[in-house]
Amino acid sequence: MPHTNIEIPERLPLYPQKEMVPFPYMIFPLYVDERELRVFSEADNYEKYVAIVLLRPDAATASTLADMSEIGTLCRVNQIKKLGDGRFKVTLEGMARLRILGIEQTAPVMLATCELVREFVEKSLVSEALVQSLNALLKISLSHGKPLPDDVMKMIDYIDNPARLSDLVALYVNLPASDLQELLETVDPLDRLKKVYVHLTNEVQRMQIKNEVSSEVTRRVGKNQKEYILREQMKHIQEELGEEDPRASDMNELRRLIEEAGLPEEVQKIADKELKRLERINPASPEYTVSRTYLDYLAGMPWNKSTEDSLDMVRAEEILNEDHYDLKKVKERIMEFLAVRSLKENMKGPVLCFVGPPGVGKTSLGKSIARSLGRKFVRISLGGVRDEAEIRGHRRTYIGALPGRIIKELFRCGSNNPVFMLDEIDKLGLDFRGDPASALLEVLDPEQNFSFNDHYLDVPFDLSKVMFITTANQLDPIPGPLKDRMEVIRLAGYSTEEKLHIARNFIIRREIEENGLANTPPEFHDAAVLKVISDYTREAGVRNLQRTIGSVCRKVAKEITQKKEPRKEITTEVVTELLGPRKFHNEVAAEDDRIGVVTGMAWTETGGDILFVEATSMPGKPELILTGSLGDVMKESARAALSYVEAHYGDFGIAPDAFENRVIHIHVPSGAIPKDGPSAGVTMVTALVSLLTNRPAKRGVSMTGEITLTGRVLAIGGLKEKVLAAHRAGVRKIIAPDRNRDDLEDIPENVRKELEFTFIHEAAEAVAVAL
Repeated sequence: MPHTNIEIPERLPLYPQKEMVPFPYMIFPLYVDERELRVFSEADNYEKYVAIVLLRPDAATASTLADMSEIGTLCRVNQIKKLGDGRFKVTLEGMARLRILGIEQTAPVMLATCELVREFVEKSLVSEALVQSLNALLKISLSHGKPLPDDVMKMIDYIDNPARLSDLVALYVNLPASDLQELLETVDPLDRLKKVYVHLTNEVQRMQIKNEVSSEVTRRVGKNQKEYILREQMKHIQEELGEEDPRASDMNELRRLIEEAGLPEEVQKIADKELKRLERINPASPEYTVSRTYLDYLAGMPWNKSTEDSLDMVRAEEILNEDHYDLKKVKERIMEFLAVRSLKENMKGPVLCFVGPPGVGKTSLGKSIARSLGRKFVRISLGGVRDEAEIRGHRRTYIGALPGRIIKELFRCGSNNPVFMLDEIDKLGLDFRGDPASALLEVLDPEQNFSFNDHYLDVPFDLSKVMFITTANQLDPIPGPLKDRMEVIRLAGYSTEEKLHIARNFIIRREIEENGLANTPPEFHDAAVLKVISDYTREAGVRNLQRTIGSVCRKVAKEITQKKEPRKEITTEVVTELLGPRKFHNEVAAEDDRIGVVTGMAWTETGGDILFVEATSMPGKPELILTGSLGDVMKESARAALSYVEAHYGDFGIAPDAFENRVIHIHVPSGAIPKDGPSAGVTMVTALVSLLTNRPAKRGVSMTGEITLTGRVLAIGGLKEKVLAAHRAGVRKIIAPDRNRDDLEDIPENVRKELEFTFIHEAAEAVAVAL
């Protein structure tokens, strides 16, 4: 044994380290920095020898002998090579075992006194048998796919020295540093050979099991299903190692989510039953995905998760005022809700229905209400929805089944008390797939929605804490039973002064920011905004006003990009220059008083409007001609008006023969626009009397009211919208039914001051005022 016959100096450079255990006959590299290189450079002074020893696991530093293992390895430095990253590669050759006797020096290089460990072994039957068994085991491991370097392969059959063979096999078996150190410290080669034999036997057994697993998996699934093979291999390996397989982990995670969801007792039973069923289903089956998705929805629904309401009424009022101007009734209703909520914790959420023309702020009110209450906001549009399953969901027996939009949005927002806005409820459809409006009855009924049953979940869910807000342009298309479940709040159009205020405080600031004029904001004069309101927009809301102001800002931005001087002020002249000729004219102020032409008022879903009723006559067979796209109710109203005038011709000073051989024609201009309703009755009576008495009607007087055959004037709806429209058109005198006198308080005070109101009981009173 040549390595054990060498002589070494009394002291050697010592290199303690934590990871590697070198053995005799082993050639290996070490990668060190410049500081660590000193030890190996110092080896030149000690016949190129250096002692390498393993630090004990609990040692933080290598300062004393107690921090190191007793037995280390004598190594010879064969080569030192500098690498590109500033580090060094040191090639070492293991020579022999040595014992560390003491530390002589710690700096700048650690020096230790050492002695070689002499190994003696006598050949015996036991040692020969162990050597042969070890060789056989190595060949078995090679047959299972464990590779060995070619030079080692050639050496195995010729090595009969137990010490040499045990060290070689120790490096071949993947052992932790602690086991390798134990083998290094085992001085008796025969004992060492026995320990190596045990380690190699375990390694061969592991390889045999692995190959058995691989063969079994291959037998089960065939050669072509690569992905399935990999999964099965992983499964068998985990079973052998006693680890949990991914599917079991997935089931445990789902079980944990269900336990933490706080499900009601009856829902918990259904979830547990479905979970047991899921565990028995093959993951490759389509039914597995259906069942898993269902359990995800059950576990993810906010059964007990609520957001805390902000009951600061002052702050809530500030938020509503920040976002919206006027709208007193809406703000008052929210304040009432907060007041009751502060006194009663478990109150049912109200169901409000905002009805009004487009652009008055119905949808944006929902966001402001959610912000003022500190609740989450959810919005879905019902416009064009025709399928009942959109509300109630599909039953799980169908492929691709999902919950309805109510449950789906609650699942997404993660709260059982959001502000839930159902937009455009008046535009729900109806076809062979069911009636969504009927499905909404349970959703919006506070007496039923505490146990809303979605077809997909098929378990009751409490919607009573949700604050539902619906919006509509008109109430008529909404079915009566659905309308009965909602608290209707009407949002009429804005007056000119209110539009000016909204533009000044909200729109102009937003459009300047949106169109990149924040650094050079132009100042909009009030007169310029009023010109936009009167000459370029004609609406109840402010949507077109916002678009038009945005158009002005865009044209200003365009001028800036063309290197023109930025406009500092927007005056009426600038508005005309940028927007071109006016689009709307004041119909009333621009016209003269005429015979047979009377100004009326109408309600439309986009707000109020004025209309003109024109009456004329011509010789011919007595007949009433009605034109102007009139609906059935309006035609009947015209016939009733003519019958009333004929019956009371003497009261109006009409000649007895005025109706003989005359064709009477009543026309309502804008013939392409359909018109209906009874509220033009008074207007038609006045137009007929004006025609038949040859007296012109005052163009600045506008009227509304339904008449009976006896001349009584009945109440009408939408007085506020009609009055605002007449005010926009330049009317200054209003004739309305006396039964609508109480509606006067809904009209803004500044509009009331500019108008003169006459309330009538009989149609004759309107004739006396208007002619």
